[in-house]
Amino acid sequence: NLKDLLKSTWKLLWVIFAVSVVARLMAALVMGNSVSILPGTYDQVSYHNLALRLLGGYGFTFDRFWWPATAAGEQTAHWSYLYTFYLALVYAIFGPQPILARLIQAVLVGILHPFLVYLIGERLFSKTVGLVSAGIAAVYAYFIYYHATLMTEPFYITAILGSLYFAIRLAKPDPDEPRRFFREPWLWVYLSLCLGAAILLRQLFMLVLPFLLLWIVYARRRNQHPFPWRGLAMVLAIQAAMILPFTFFNLARFDRFVLLNTNAGFAFFWGNHPIHGTNFYAILPPDKPSYQELIPREYRRLDEAALDQQLLAEGLGFVRQDPGRYLLLSLSRVKDYFVFWPTPDSHILSNLSRLGSFTLFLPFMLYGIWLAWAKRPRPLADFLASPQALLLAFVLVYTVIHLLTWTLIRYRLPVDAVLLIFAGLGIVHLAERYLHARETKKSLPSKDRQGFFVS
Repeated sequence: NLKDLLKSTWKLLWVIFAVSVVARLMAALVMGNSVSILPGTYDQVSYHNLALRLLGGYGFTFDRFWWPATAAGEQTAHWSYLYTFYLALVYAIFGPQPILARLIQAVLVGILHPFLVYLIGERLFSKTVGLVSAGIAAVYAYFIYYHATLMTEPFYITAILGSLYFAIRLAKPDPDEPRRFFREPWLWVYLSLCLGAAILLRQLFMLVLPFLLLWIVYARRRNQHPFPWRGLAMVLAIQAAMILPFTFFNLARFDRFVLLNTNAGFAFFWGNHPIHGTNFYAILPPDKPSYQELIPREYRRLDEAALDQQLLAEGLGFVRQDPGRYLLLSLSRVKDYFVFWPTPDSHILSNLSRLGSFTLFLPFMLYGIWLAWAKRPRPLADFLASPQALLLAFVLVYTVIHLLTWTLIRYRLPVDAVLLIFAGLGIVHLAERYLHARETKKSLPSKDRQGFFVS
């Protein structure tokens, strides 16, 4: 009955949570109490040092020249304020102990990430698909690795999953929801907080925000719900309340408008510089100038905010000068974004993580996407209003943003988190087909079994 089913579901979920947390705790313990440079994790060195400087009373500065082009003692807004505050808070309470920040992340994200994957998978397909998807998320090597690093990825991906889940619920809210804190007004609050957290952790998510809100409006219209004026106003108001304090803070420091962070200009300038030609280099080879050397000399005296804005203008100029090269360069980034094979220039840890995550589950992701498309609601207008369409649209929009700007494998991890739900669908469907064939074989008379397999 339903009661027993719910009990068994929660038992399985707690097993998944335990596996997820233990795997991440082990990764955190292996990384230890030092903050060293591991493959794809240099940002954690920056966040650690920035948090220490903040606690030391030096503000958001570094004690020496720092990436991307920040002079010693110069104000920086390149890094997420929210994550820096998280590290600074942990260090303020427990002392500068990076391992404690890792362990706290491991527990929080180790539970929240697979739980949100389960909730989305269960809502889109079934409890079984949700459980399998959550199980994959618990053992996905990339997530285990990055969830133990002192970087924005753990909380950022979790905030994105929360945003997608509450968007799905708001597309077709239940007017008879018995729980007060899961009724529609509260869902808008939860959505707003998840969106704000994602944006504060990585401002790029602001580009996804309009698509997400437009989908909610469209889906509600198809589901015969009124236009959500109050809900949208609440989202915008909460986003403003979360972002504008940092905007005013930046204005006071740089004496110019900086909405949140100073990294878009650097990324677009370096990612589309003519030095790439039509073949993108995620890391410039030794025979090429360094990223800092690409910055024109006349710009190097500018403060970080002015330099970021000037470099953005230069990057847009590269596109206007040769749009054909820009298109080919963007297409070349596909191989860097979706690489699933071991590469000789990658660290052995990176290759093993890749094989134990994206390489292993990519076939099931593709099969699950095909199943979702084959069983899509008809007509097309109804499919576009479905949660499956939202997830696929997110994968497409998020991927295109990075293909047009700058690409690294870890930038694809939010896409992986969503595609795992389709992988769960594919695995469940294949398992059901296998069990059905097995039961059919058992039910056949012994003399017919050979013919069954021959046919």
